[in-house]
Amino acid sequence: MEKVRQLKSGSGWRLGWDPNATEFCGLVGTDEWAIELTEAELDDFCRLALQLSQTMQQMQSELMDEERISCEAESDLIWMEAEGFSHAYRLRLILLNGRRAEAEWSEASVPGLVQAAQMLKVF
Repeated sequence: MEKVRQLKSGSGWRLGWDPNATEFCGLVGTDEWAIELTEAELDDFCRLALQLSQTMQQMQSELMDEERISCEAESDLIWMEAEGFSHAYRLRLILLNGRRAEAEWSEASVPGLVQAAQMLKVF
């Protein structure tokens, strides 16, 4: 089966994968900006976004409704942070190797972005 380029988008987020690209086969962004990622960076982004989402959900029973939290996760390639309420939080990304970039998604865009990250390379 031939792998095809994918670009998923929703309100305030974009996520893409081009398996035929030479170096930068991933893309993350919003409606206003985008950053190309290597395959390893994209894989880490998807894995850490899901990990942070699960952590935030697990914290819900431990917190009062008005309590904000911050959780961090990182690999050798990227650092990510979820900050806000357990049910509504923003997501930040910093690339750690090679080129430098920072990215952030709003509370409203994170659920769609995390859902797309789970499904990006599933055929």
